[in-house]
Amino acid sequence: MAASGARERGAGARLVAVESAGEAASVALLGPGGSLEALRAVPRPASEGLLPTLLALLDEAGLAPAEVAAWAVSIGPGSFTGLRVGVATVKGLAFGGGASVAPVPTLAALAARGADEVGGAPVVAWLDARRGEVYAAAYPPGGALGPPRFGPTVLTPAALAERLAATGEPWLGVGERVPAVEAALRARLGEGVRLLVRAPDAGWVGRLGEQMLAAGQGVSPAALAPCYVRRAEAEVRRTGSRLEAAVFDTSRNLS
Repeated sequence: MAASGARERGAGARLVAVESAGEAASVALLGPGGSLEALRAVPRPASEGLLPTLLALLDEAGLAPAEVAAWAVSIGPGSFTGLRVGVATVKGLAFGGGASVAPVPTLAALAARGADEVGGAPVVAWLDARRGEVYAAAYPPGGALGPPRFGPTVLTPAALAERLAATGEPWLGVGERVPAVEAALRARLGEGVRLLVRAPDAGWVGRLGEQMLAAGQGVSPAALAPCYVRRAEAEVRRTGSRLEAAVFDTSRNLS
């Protein structure tokens, strides 16, 4: 849903991006055309370090929050606490400025980062979901903005490897260092997979956010919401389902 009444980005307008879904949070400032002007790591914990780091970045750039033309934020899946902090921070800073926000799927930004390094193959991206599982999503070559081949969902490393092997295609895999995933993919796909160990970062969230906004995929700050994929334990007990209904996907074919 496009943001109602949001400002258009001018030729000199700048975008601020926030990534807080992974192990290491970061913030970035991007100029016209997605050019990266600054990238800053956020001290841990993100719940304490994100806002001061973001405000310092804006101060260095001579920008007040209300002067930011557009925002991009990683919406998940990932750390429950990190996602809540990132989304709430962007909501609060963007709300009064009339700017659009790009709600960037974390795994799509990670896939775009991998595809930029090694193009030509479908990409599977993952993040550690703990409990012996990973958050995973697969995208066609260069298609991080389009519908994913599957996911985002939660799978064991073995189930992820089987799902990719069933396609008979070569794959590029990109994600956090999760030794069980790397071992499972190499064992099942052999030479049919190339692996990149990469973490989400705000620069790539901003680049993908820039493309989303150009495609009319921005939302108002009020409409911004995280995508957890896996429910918190209290929600599992209440609903009887481990995954959010909108993204529950264990049977869709890879075609």
